[in-house]
Amino acid sequence: MTALNVSIQNRGARGLIVLAATALLAACGGVPNLPGLPSGSGSAAVRAPVVNDPAPFVSGTMRRYQVRGRWYEPSEQPRYDEIGLASWYGAQFNGRPTASGERFDMTAMTAAHKTLPLPALVEVTNQANGRAIVVRINDRGPFVDGRIIDLSRGSAEALGMLSQGVGQVRVRYLGPAPRGGGTGVSAAAGRLQQASQRDNARSEPQPDSRPPRLQDARYWVQAGSFSDSFAARMAAESLGADARVDPATVDGRLVYRVMLGPWGDANSAERARQSAIGRGVRDALLISGG
Repeated sequence: MTALNVSIQNRGARGLIVLAATALLAACGGVPNLPGLPSGSGSAAVRAPVVNDPAPFVSGTMRRYQVRGRWYEPSEQPRYDEIGLASWYGAQFNGRPTASGERFDMTAMTAAHKTLPLPALVEVTNQANGRAIVVRINDRGPFVDGRIIDLSRGSAEALGMLSQGVGQVRVRYLGPAPRGGGTGVSAAAGRLQQASQRDNARSEPQPDSRPPRLQDARYWVQAGSFSDSFAARMAAESLGADARVDPATVDGRLVYRVMLGPWGDANSAERARQSAIGRGVRDALLISGG
């Protein structure tokens, strides 16, 4: 939020809608849990695609400024990597200008930070559940002691923090944001990453027949998630030879994900995701496999 708008919205919660279905079949949503991905200390490894058209830092936002008697000095911080408290804000500021001049969209993957450049990309990891997202920093705040980032409602929802209001996160600076808005990162890199080791331990084991290449490949496109294996197979067949069905356990239930790939780099996978969207998979997801 901007320097003039420093209160924080901490009300309400809504369910996390994750997946989109093809036009032919109804999908059952769920956050993909990718078995075999490397887990560190409960923090997910987010690899943001290279931003080829970074936006210039917004003029004036790098000046020293004062809020409530305290001075803040924005600066380029390539090694920024901090753990602290995150809050979130939503409807009260929806549609208002942010400090970068962009309109605040409470459903978008954005956030506010006191001193990082605007606009910029950061990786945010919920320390409680290991979920990680990439967000666009386009605003200033939160001006509350002990808090290091103020998330949009959409970002807090993706991290599983709506009901908490405040939670401990790790924030890591990735670099300048893309010129055209957003994160320049697909939904998967932005929202859907592995759960923590603790969450993986609660998951049911995957079938032994599962091919190992999904664990080893870097980038996949998820074209749908189904509770019915036959529906998943039909969707895969409609997408051609590159599609396969991958069983996975999500929130204690077995689902069948339709996967395309793999690709060795994010840009190639993103082109494939756009192609899938053109074939009717409106919310195809790019997933980093390690």
